[in-house]
Amino acid sequence: MTEPGRRERKKAATRQALADAALRLFLARGYDAVGVREIADAADVSVTTLFKHFPDGKEALVFDQDADREAALVAAIHDRPPTQSIPQALHALLHTERSRQVHTNPTLPDFLRLIDSTPALREHARRMWLRHEQALTTAIATDTNLPTDDPACQAMAHFALEAATLAHTHPDPEAALTRIFTLLDTGWTATVTHT
Repeated sequence: MTEPGRRERKKAATRQALADAALRLFLARGYDAVGVREIADAADVSVTTLFKHFPDGKEALVFDQDADREAALVAAIHDRPPTQSIPQALHALLHTERSRQVHTNPTLPDFLRLIDSTPALREHARRMWLRHEQALTTAIATDTNLPTDDPACQAMAHFALEAATLAHTHPDPEAALTRIFTLLDTGWTATVTHT
């Protein structure tokens, strides 16, 4: 793999500076109290530069780490061991991502409160997560030799992606993820009879 050139590193640094400035300001004063001009000033760039890096607007500044998510979801399906089911692979991925965030990001609780308390951010997070549904559906269909419009593949992709949102709102997100993916892996009857 080649190392990114100077221009790519500079673009990545500017993007990160904008995302960091936005999150700092949002956590300090609330999402609705901060404007894009203030974020650009805090990152020492123009508003035009801000929108060049974040054309989707202010909400996108909060969710800067989404770029590799789709690739990780597809890889979880295609690279799983033969003995691991698709729901188990997706559960393992979400569990690993959540554990990494909890252990490496001391502001995670504040970040999650910001999202929970801001309707625009809650909706953006949900839309952002679910936009990977078609890619995940295709990966599931390909892996199982089913058509991409198979409702079971679509349902698995949809509910697996919704699991992250549902678990996040639960008092014990890890237990909620486990419960949800047990349902997806074993079906409703097995889940209800083993409670």
